[in-house]
Amino acid sequence: MTTTLGPTDYPLSVQRPDLLRTPTGRPLAEVTMAAVVSGEIRNEDLRISPETLKLQGEISDSVGRRQLAENMRRAAELTAVPDEEVLAIYNALRPRASSAARLAEIADRLENDYAAATCAALVREAAQVYAARDLLAREGD
Repeated sequence: MTTTLGPTDYPLSVQRPDLLRTPTGRPLAEVTMAAVVSGEIRNEDLRISPETLKLQGEISDSVGRRQLAENMRRAAELTAVPDEEVLAIYNALRPRASSAARLAEIADRLENDYAAATCAALVREAAQVYAARDLLAREGD
């Protein structure tokens, strides 16, 4: 399904709920309090789907918010990465927390294990910036 979204489609939950599904494929309209109480809705149904994040990115692009759109696309990629690993990556990206080799390993893992090429590119860029600004981990850190 190819959709071109713009500012009139925001917020998606109000303007275009027909496009929204849970990560398990359940339509947003089926996510009700009654369904939660009955156990019909699982934890996985309460997470945002990568498709929803991509749609949000499309809206952001349509109003000239390129950085926000890129953030949404990276977030869509990160939905495939386990929460614990996302937190570990976040900590590894702190200044002086990782060596260039460690950041390269993270980027390769993102790209190869999770098909998160945009996130991998960001980690590689961070490694270059950290090297140029002397922010990589030092021997004995």
